[in-house]
Amino acid sequence: MITIIGSINFDLIARSPKLPEPGETLTGREFSTAAGGKGANQALAAARAGVPVRMVGAVGNDAFSAQAVALLRADGVDLSRVATRGPATGIALITVEDSGENTIIVIPGANGLITEDDVNAADLDGGYLLLQMEIPLPALEKAIAVSEASETTCILNIAPWRDDAANLLPRADIIIANETEFDLASIQLELSGADRQEKMIDFAEHYGRTLIVTLGAQGVMVATPEEHYRLPALPITPVDTVGAGDTFCGYLAAGLDSGLSLREACERAAKAASLACLKTGAQPSIPYAAEIA
Repeated sequence: MITIIGSINFDLIARSPKLPEPGETLTGREFSTAAGGKGANQALAAARAGVPVRMVGAVGNDAFSAQAVALLRADGVDLSRVATRGPATGIALITVEDSGENTIIVIPGANGLITEDDVNAADLDGGYLLLQMEIPLPALEKAIAVSEASETTCILNIAPWRDDAANLLPRADIIIANETEFDLASIQLELSGADRQEKMIDFAEHYGRTLIVTLGAQGVMVATPEEHYRLPALPITPVDTVGAGDTFCGYLAAGLDSGLSLREACERAAKAASLACLKTGAQPSIPYAAEIA
């Protein structure tokens, strides 16, 4: 069982030839909406990978709430611990340029109202816990503390990066970051090394944890206390990179929960993330296990 405590958003997506510069107004190509939120995206990815998933989070009392959880419900995610709290569901304003690169502004809404009581209601007792940084810090700290006490394996995706959460990294069992997030974390943690790989090894050996850094088209770097290695991404031409990182996280957790080795789970997750770049939208682009096979 994978438990995900995290954000649930509704995405408003604009596509344009390029991303606007400060003060610039562009004419976009198209507009669409999709369910999103890093927590919900990762929950859907794990469910589509074929494992039982339980979502802990909150939506607002508004018209977006039902749409925000529609795909989670359709793919069998347990939503019994998703609360209705406050007037507004979390919203993400996303701009995607023709190259597939994007910018995102997130308005937390109900996600900002998740509390330690929600963590207690998750009833963690073994299995895997998957966290991100789009919910309040006290809830994150409580979730990690409960995972430590309950022999639950904690996977922490440090996105979006926040300096005030740097002390949580050494407490999680597995940390997932993109290259920018890890570079910021390495400054806060004062990691040693001449390059990113050496700093990853320093973290893994010093804290005894597993660190995974995703590199987009360049694949994935992994460092554990015992070994370090690099895995490739599939060669693709991306349409939209929104949600690729969340797809990786959900598939990684699902692979480990299914009994795959860390290397096997990372290889499968990297393939899933690559395929997620071939469609638009965070959740609609997440592939099913049959597509990976």
